[in-house]
Amino acid sequence: MGNCRYSAISVFSFHPVKIITTAEGGLATTNDPRLAQRMADLRSHGITKEEARFERPSPGPWSYEQQELGFNYRLTDLQAALGLSQLERLEAIVAERQRLLGVYRQLLASLPVILLEIPTTVRSAVHLAVIRLRSRDPTHHRRVFEGLRAAGIGVQLHYSPVHLQPFYRRLGFAEGDFPEAEAYARNAISLPLYPGLQEQEQQRVVEALAGLLKS
Repeated sequence: MGNCRYSAISVFSFHPVKIITTAEGGLATTNDPRLAQRMADLRSHGITKEEARFERPSPGPWSYEQQELGFNYRLTDLQAALGLSQLERLEAIVAERQRLLGVYRQLLASLPVILLEIPTTVRSAVHLAVIRLRSRDPTHHRRVFEGLRAAGIGVQLHYSPVHLQPFYRRLGFAEGDFPEAEAYARNAISLPLYPGLQEQEQQRVVEALAGLLKS
């Protein structure tokens, strides 16, 4: 992912919940110099300061040209510095997330849940530790989810089906259009997973989950 073998552009989010963060913002990668130049232009109001690209003679060294209407999509220097410091720790962060997922895999082995499966042909950054309850009863899903929240465990659903959001409903999408996405939303729960999470905390998460599943 990210080397653009399968795409013209790959986009990464640096939101605080992601593998590495710049507090907000993101990164786009491409192997196409034309796309790289266009993205660079668009991120900064469509402005270029490269005299060789000017459409009119330069009146002086202060010159720049706004050659199209772009956006203000630049990371600040502070955000970029944070991102670079995170990038230096990327290997350690990914290794720790993989280790924590392995702990969950052992602790959850006897429970009636399905843990996120990762193909053996890839190395995952383990952004999320997603389990799926074997029951597709939405009331059961809600009871387990609310029970974990009540126990002080920060679970979440990643993510609700996009096509059922109001914007897409207004475009004509409806329930039943994507049954597997809808089934996923009825039984998926993301467990806490982040560098710094202690194994005893993971044990508490699984014990609370086991208690709720039994009840």
